[in-house]
Amino acid sequence: METIAKKYNSLSPEKKQRVSHLLQRLKAIEAGESLLNFTEFTFQKFQKKWFHEVYYETLDKFIKKEIKNLIISMPPQVGKSEGSSRRLPAFITGYRPDDKMALISYSASKAQKFGREIISIMNEPEFKAVFPHVKYPDRGHREAKANTNMERESLNSVGSMRFVGVEGPLTGETVDVLIYDDLYKDWQDANSPVIQERVWDWYLTVANTRLHNDSQQLMVFTRWSENDLTGKLQSMGKVIPFNGGNYDIPDDCYLHINFQALKEGKPTKLDLREHGEALWPEKHSREKLKAARAKDPDKFDCLYQGTPVNKEGLLYSSPFKTCRELPEFKIRKAYVDTADTGTDYLCAIVYGLPFGTDKGKYVIDILYTDKGMEVTEPQTADLLNQNNVNQAKVESNNGGRSFARNVERLLTDTKISWFHQSKNKEARIFSNSATVNDEIIFPENWHVQWPEFYKAVTKFKKVFKANKHDDAPDVLTGIIETENEKPLTLSPNADLDDLGLF
Repeated sequence: METIAKKYNSLSPEKKQRVSHLLQRLKAIEAGESLLNFTEFTFQKFQKKWFHEVYYETLDKFIKKEIKNLIISMPPQVGKSEGSSRRLPAFITGYRPDDKMALISYSASKAQKFGREIISIMNEPEFKAVFPHVKYPDRGHREAKANTNMERESLNSVGSMRFVGVEGPLTGETVDVLIYDDLYKDWQDANSPVIQERVWDWYLTVANTRLHNDSQQLMVFTRWSENDLTGKLQSMGKVIPFNGGNYDIPDDCYLHINFQALKEGKPTKLDLREHGEALWPEKHSREKLKAARAKDPDKFDCLYQGTPVNKEGLLYSSPFKTCRELPEFKIRKAYVDTADTGTDYLCAIVYGLPFGTDKGKYVIDILYTDKGMEVTEPQTADLLNQNNVNQAKVESNNGGRSFARNVERLLTDTKISWFHQSKNKEARIFSNSATVNDEIIFPENWHVQWPEFYKAVTKFKKVFKANKHDDAPDVLTGIIETENEKPLTLSPNADLDDLGLF
């Protein structure tokens, strides 16, 4: 059978030209169907790796409105902004020509640079082959339509693009797609409380006021600080980590996808790499990345891992175990620690012990609040009653016995007991931390259900004085001590050095 190559070579020059033109046209049609095809067609130097396919597939779901709000974290020099802040806006002008877009960066000049690069893409013949109907003003064009570095308006649709720095204006019409790329210039700015508050205020009072019910938001910037925009949204339970699976999240939440430079943990549907594998070893090898981490773990975790807290400084070093559905329990219990001082938190955790040999302590519900006892007593009773708790244990320090008695009067079937905790708190928490990591199991969405508690636990540092509160780890430790019957036998004044923890 004659091969395609032989058939092609036998054609006349005119027919070869027609075939080449037809193939190019087919590629242009395919380029209009997905962002990855579009990028490969319009950017000849593009180097596609496995994670680009996942990344661009996710951006496609954003373009098709299957994802409403999206946060992307990726290391430097892997093509994050190329996809999100250059090719995506250019693609949307053809795919959804009536959309009004705005791109925000830490300065107007940075945002406007993105704007010039987007227009440059749209002026290339490859773009015009994909979207021949798109018409935006050329340089020097003067009509009623806007044609400035700050704003561009389509000549044959109602679509537009605006390029603004943080604190810049977004007055006028609403925004359909809002893209944030590098809201913080560097480490210093991102960790400045003044700039953190300035960005947050601008997000609330300017950006949000331009959005409507169907508006979409895309955030792509380096996580320099726990208190950046993403961090603040996380603390409110508005950020849902994505490891491959369900895209259906509440409209006011953000789906968060994070590609780490060095994989941490087991493979997921999103990232099939084994622990310790580099994202793009041909460009940034594992050895190079490990050397960078050794120089400054804090900054490495921000720049390359998408996690602004140095994990080496955290007490709980491993991700906590989670479950999608709770098992059947042989008994439901609760451990309650009342607030020691006016600034402490009451922490009450309801948990279940399953049948069989499963050693897991499954968290069912949590009350974590700094409100006074006049509020927390009825709240605690409601927690225990609503979750059908069989037994509850209350630390009786600093008024805990009175608290337990008052709660007991409001209980239906729960048996309540109290005790005085006299052992060294730091020693207890430190010595049980590995067991807490291994045996406490939370619901899959515990970061959404109890965001303040989640932060208190996952951000808890080994250096005790660096933490504002220890109530959440204290209760998790109490659960382990209660169920495993291995209390630490140390005096209240025990020397932590004797534990070999440091």
